[in-house]
Amino acid sequence: MPITGDLCAYLLYFTKSSALKKILLVDDEPDVLDFLSFNLRHEGFEVILAQNGQDALQIVQGVIPDLIILDLMMPVMDGMEAYSKLRELPELRNSKIIFLTAKQEDISHIQALDNGADDYISKPIKPKLLVSRIKSILRRTENSEPENILRFGQLIMNKSQHSVQLDEEDIVLPRKEFSILYLLASKPGRVFSREEIFSQVWGNDVIVGDRSIDVHIRRLREKIGDDFIKTLKGVGYKFESKN
Repeated sequence: MPITGDLCAYLLYFTKSSALKKILLVDDEPDVLDFLSFNLRHEGFEVILAQNGQDALQIVQGVIPDLIILDLMMPVMDGMEAYSKLRELPELRNSKIIFLTAKQEDISHIQALDNGADDYISKPIKPKLLVSRIKSILRRTENSEPENILRFGQLIMNKSQHSVQLDEEDIVLPRKEFSILYLLASKPGRVFSREEIFSQVWGNDVIVGDRSIDVHIRRLREKIGDDFIKTLKGVGYKFESKN
């Protein structure tokens, strides 16, 4: 379906249902749009169509897709330019992007993957393969925690909110204690030396005594218990989950 006529009415139609996963399909070939949209709708997706990157940017002003399928070679605004502009939009930070490419030797899709695209598929497209890739990407998204949240059983840390919960109770931590805990918990089982903790929490230009780490660790244990943070004498500290 080309992006012509009353765009507002078009967007309103596609925002009526929030239950279905929304896919924005962007390609300049009408046959590809018809073929892929038929198969995607048959699989239960809500499909929004655009014929170039410029149309796609218009559409996302009113509709936030869960996933965008973006052809690389298009008139008006090609896939790479559209990709860069779409990734600049904060509201699309959770939207996944798959590239379509007909150029087997084109390195553009590799550059896109390096810059954060989620996948690419070469034309001619096999609908079953495309649907399988889409479902896999969306499934990973649904099962993942936001990057700034760490969860270990009943212990939950939220970096953006600077908050800690244990057994559904809020634990108030000063900034340094929170930073140490989040650092250790970000890589469970990995041993951090005192030098690494000093560098990442205090900074290389700040000098603190050897006892500072011990004091902060002791205070953390008083608040969250002794089970999470382990001491390796002469080496450093590590975080262990009870689960």
